[in-house]
Amino acid sequence: MLKRRIQLRTVDDVTEFVKAADKCSFDVNILAGETLIDAKSIMGVMSLDLSRALVVSYGEADPVLEQTLERFAVD
Repeated sequence: MLKRRIQLRTVDDVTEFVKAADKCSFDVNILAGETLIDAKSIMGVMSLDLSRALVVSYGEADPVLEQTLERFAVD
């Protein structure tokens, strides 16, 4: 399982991220504290506290997803 920390700051960020996740044939999830959300669900992602960094876990490398995660990556 691969993991990256990201920060989504706007509705447009969320939309771009969810679209990239939705194109993946494997599971993409977000861990926010104790909550696990399906990253392909725009309603699920919008329900998160976007003022905090999120941990994205995914099953395999995908060029489109990796590019999107890089755009929103935090240290």
